[in-house]
Amino acid sequence: QVQLVESGGGLVQTGGSLTLSCAASGDTLDSYAVGWFRQAPGKEREAVSCITSRDGATYYSDSLKGRFTISRDEAKKTVYLQLNSLRPEDTALYSCAARPLIITNVERMCLVQRIGDDWGQGTQVTVSS
Repeated sequence: QVQLVESGGGLVQTGGSLTLSCAASGDTLDSYAVGWFRQAPGKEREAVSCITSRDGATYYSDSLKGRFTISRDEAKKTVYLQLNSLRPEDTALYSCAARPLIITNVERMCLVQRIGDDWGQGTQVTVSS
């Protein structure tokens, strides 16, 4: 089991950038898939991007590919999400989650919800027009 803490959110203007961090404690991340998800008010949670620490395999939501980049630093037990060219519609609570690789892969981490995943509390991103 891992405990996750997100940081890096904030208020940014349209076109701006932010780097979100998902720091883990407890187990190391090399046996987990980690994903970034977001939920805007009144909308369902959607997957943004997922990564496996072990080999760096990544998966991106088709609609967000090209503007967002996921990466990891195993030594720091942290997964990052670089947000570029931000738009008002990117405003949401961004949360990270982890799931053991023994029961998932990077694509399923993003596409299949599972009760029992480890979640952080989220970090708010607000993009002003």
